[in-house]
Amino acid sequence: MLRAKVKLTRSVAIALMPDNTDNVITEVEGDDVTTYFDTTKIGTLIATVDDYLMNARVAWDMIKLVSEGKNKGKG
Repeated sequence: MLRAKVKLTRSVAIALMPDNTDNVITEVEGDDVTTYFDTTKIGTLIATVDDYLMNARVAWDMIKLVSEGKNKGKG
């Protein structure tokens, strides 16, 4: 089992939680986000982490766009 503590904003971590599977679990406790990757094959691990990071990037970009949209009308 590989355990990786990934530093993400709480919103991104929550957006990724529907992707939890038997091999990937993301937990949010307060400001701490922990993601567990569990696999027996290195190729599977690499592909899973790659998918996870791509999904995290998309979630981050969407949260950023929404945040910028909300702030456009201010000031």
